[in-house]
Amino acid sequence: MDSFKVFEIKKSVYENNDAQASLLRTKLKEDKVFLLNLMSSPGSGKTTTLVKTIEALKDEFSIGIIEADIDSDVDATTISKTGVKVIQLHTGGMCHLNADMTRQGLEEIETDGLDFVVLENVGNLICPAEFDTGAAKNAMILSVPEGDDKPLKYPGIFRAVDVLIINKIDAAEYFDFDLEAATQRAKKLNPNIKVFPISAKTGEGVEAWADWLREEIKIWNK
Repeated sequence: MDSFKVFEIKKSVYENNDAQASLLRTKLKEDKVFLLNLMSSPGSGKTTTLVKTIEALKDEFSIGIIEADIDSDVDATTISKTGVKVIQLHTGGMCHLNADMTRQGLEEIETDGLDFVVLENVGNLICPAEFDTGAAKNAMILSVPEGDDKPLKYPGIFRAVDVLIINKIDAAEYFDFDLEAATQRAKKLNPNIKVFPISAKTGEGVEAWADWLREEIKIWNK
């Protein structure tokens, strides 16, 4: 008989994080603050998409943005030009945010008076999908140059999100990107996923994405 105990630390970490995320989500609901967790791989156009989203909604909602990166303040600087409230989080080398880190970010940005907060997660398709941040909804961006086979390679994040934004559709012809194939692959993994093809560069499709957000924010903040 073994004289030691085997402790599954990964399971424990997830369970603790899930409990904190649930508490945070309840608090956000009480405070009528809609938190969106936005994920993607680096270079997908996440910040540019966020700028277009802010432009579409800033006259209707009070918006705050939490930028998370391993280092630098490039994205926060870009977002600050839109006039919304923004802070930069440095993760100290961690490839994702968890519920407690999100809570700290929300406390720092001070959510009083905010209707809508976006957490721009660290650019990564694996780690961020595994940790519940306490967000009301989770979204991810897949950019056309990444390929329509991304759902086959990274199924976890497609199962974890409520929304798939397919960005850079204005460049689809140059990358042989099959929009229908990407959509069907994502829906096979997650039948309830909402898919919005957009071009953050030209603005194509952004209004449909903004309309979905409008409705979800209003429902959450009733």
